[in-house]
Amino acid sequence: MSFAGKTVVITGATRGIGKAIGLRLAREGANIVIAAKSVEENPKLGGTIYTAATEIEAAGGKALAIPCDIRFEEQIQQVIDKAVATFGGIDILINNASAISLTATAQTEAKRFDLMYDINVRGTFLMTKACIPFLAKGKNSHILTLSPPLNLHPKWFANHVAYTISKYDMSMLTIGWARELKDQGIAANSLWPRTTIDTAAVRNLLGGQMLANMSRKPEILADAAFYILCKSATACTGNLFIDEQVLAAEGITDLSHYAVVPGAELYTDLFVE
Repeated sequence: MSFAGKTVVITGATRGIGKAIGLRLAREGANIVIAAKSVEENPKLGGTIYTAATEIEAAGGKALAIPCDIRFEEQIQQVIDKAVATFGGIDILINNASAISLTATAQTEAKRFDLMYDINVRGTFLMTKACIPFLAKGKNSHILTLSPPLNLHPKWFANHVAYTISKYDMSMLTIGWARELKDQGIAANSLWPRTTIDTAAVRNLLGGQMLANMSRKPEILADAAFYILCKSATACTGNLFIDEQVLAAEGITDLSHYAVVPGAELYTDLFVE
């Protein structure tokens, strides 16, 4: 499938996985709508929606940077209105924006619980809802959500139940949308990494540089997303994909170049056995 002229809305595309997917699709000629909050650079995180737009255009795509906090429906609508006014429609939605707090129940403050649900669940739902009328007009339209396989083993709930249920809700939205939107020709799939990915969250919140060195680069998810989005929307829908499985199906089994540190032992991500 050609991505030339296709319009892709990506939430949280300032850095990390979202930006990597944007760059990958930009190299194929796609229009990338960067819907994220960072308009001023945070030294701990790096980058803004505008620096991401510059990189995407240098990669060969067209970029539209729109400040957006997906907790607010009116900001979501501004993204949709500007994307359609600029590019004429929306063909692909990448639900990447997410909040994380790996805390036990007693240590999870109400504001952190609300933040995870407002972004991970409510924001993902409302952004998708706003895109559906335009996805329905496109050809081979896809919704791709960064969320995990549904693994109900108690160990994935015991230490951070609030975060777990918010991410599982995103995957359940995928399953629901796959059936709900099938007759409109819209695919809905989820994608999750086998290993931890070197992102600001890993470095700043989870395990520092030590964990980052045991991780893969975001480009592995970008490549996996590319192959998913190439597939027929009517045939490939309702899947909770793992990046390694997607690449293996394409005959790609040597993943060594994705490692942050070549040859390092890799750390398995949450929700993956």
